[in-house]
Amino acid sequence: MFKIDAMKLRACGVAIALAVSGTMALAPPAAVAQTRVLPDFTDLVEQVGPSVVNIRTLERSRPASSSAAPGGMDEEMQEFFRRFFGQPMPGVPGAPRQAPRPNRPAPDEDQQQPRGVGSGFILTPDGFVMTNAHVVDGAEEVLVTLPDKREFKAKIVGFDKRTDVAVVKIEATGLPAVKVGDVARLKVGEWVMAIGSPFGLENTVTAGIVSAKGRETGDYVPFIQTDVAINPGNSGGPLINMRGEVVGINSQIYSRSGGFMGISFAIPIDEAIRVSEQLRVSGRVTRGRIGVQIDQVTKDVAESIGLGKPQGALVRSVEAGSPADKAGVEAGDIITKFDGKVIEKATDLQRLVGNTKPGTRGTMTVFRRGGSKDIAVTIAELEPEKPVKKVAEKEEKPKGSPAAQSVGLTVSELGADQKKELKLKGGVKVDAVTDAAARAGIREGDIIVAIGNTEIGSVKEFDSVVAKVDKTKPIPVLLRRGELATYLLIRPAR
Repeated sequence: MFKIDAMKLRACGVAIALAVSGTMALAPPAAVAQTRVLPDFTDLVEQVGPSVVNIRTLERSRPASSSAAPGGMDEEMQEFFRRFFGQPMPGVPGAPRQAPRPNRPAPDEDQQQPRGVGSGFILTPDGFVMTNAHVVDGAEEVLVTLPDKREFKAKIVGFDKRTDVAVVKIEATGLPAVKVGDVARLKVGEWVMAIGSPFGLENTVTAGIVSAKGRETGDYVPFIQTDVAINPGNSGGPLINMRGEVVGINSQIYSRSGGFMGISFAIPIDEAIRVSEQLRVSGRVTRGRIGVQIDQVTKDVAESIGLGKPQGALVRSVEAGSPADKAGVEAGDIITKFDGKVIEKATDLQRLVGNTKPGTRGTMTVFRRGGSKDIAVTIAELEPEKPVKKVAEKEEKPKGSPAAQSVGLTVSELGADQKKELKLKGGVKVDAVTDAAARAGIREGDIIVAIGNTEIGSVKEFDSVVAKVDKTKPIPVLLRRGELATYLLIRPAR
């Protein structure tokens, strides 16, 4: 028989009780964590749902030969294939199959036919509605349906294709307007929700998380990337945070199949509001320009010219007579700040200048030949880009030297006419390329303007500089190719 010690039994009971008590004490935080991971969107839908509208567009019917959609798509799918990128068109292997449609009599040419379907949201109680530009672009009539089933004919106030933002107006008052959120507070991994009319199915709710911020897929828009399910008809609908605030406008998806693949893009609401304010005032958007063509600064180039880290916008060319030209900006400059704001990547400069009112005087910090300087510039209004003018080059007899040959180059003096055409003070022309220079990407006909932070004015200066550089390290070369400037790195030692 086994004997049980009473004292030990009591001690064991106390330990078990303490363990159970500790487990129960930990339960509430675990429940809170579960609630945080699996949010309840019902309150948000009740709060924001009344502000989300369905948008249908109409157009005059055209002869079947010109109006039929590729592959016999229905109208709801046309908007999808017009806007959402990366998908094969119907009729191409791998494209979504379309159900056959019954034969219908050809409509009269004056009859209005459905053109597309989208979403939007009420911006102000007096009837201003925000949506995507591609939803209303080309429409002859826009119909807005509210969640309470009231339908209004809308007037297009204006739209901006560059940001894909549009504002329409309906004649109504006392409407439930959305709350606008702060995009700066939005975090990657945060839960978000979308409400819209995918495939014409009104008041459809989908949810997901923010996958990335500042995703560059357009000229002026740093998109919010999410995994919220977005489909045809969701365009123009709101992206909503857990506080019930609109933080973006659903605009694009990435797809290889034509269907949703887990990557959606939304226009940040702060960018959209800035555009909408101009549209409401003047019906159009004005943007600033300074007249430069820019590119990214690579890590190798930044280190080799003493910039430190890869930041700023490399000026590849300066348009003649532009604000940048008048201010003294040169090809090869690296713009590191605009009005005190640091330029981390080239698109930052484009966005900051574009958001500056034309006629405003601003200050840019440029890095040139190892040092920084501030340049004042007066912003002009953005115009259609001018084609790059090709510069005729005169043939010069190649001249070689031991120094030039050591890096794989044969160079010659630059003619006075060519200097004048390119607005250069100096430089040498590349006549032949081999070895290290060829591996770096230098081409015959390029014009070498500087090596490292030293300007090159002649073949003699070129030879002198090349003879002195440390050929065990990458050699940064600033060159002109036509009217474009770029940095390349020659690595003699391999």
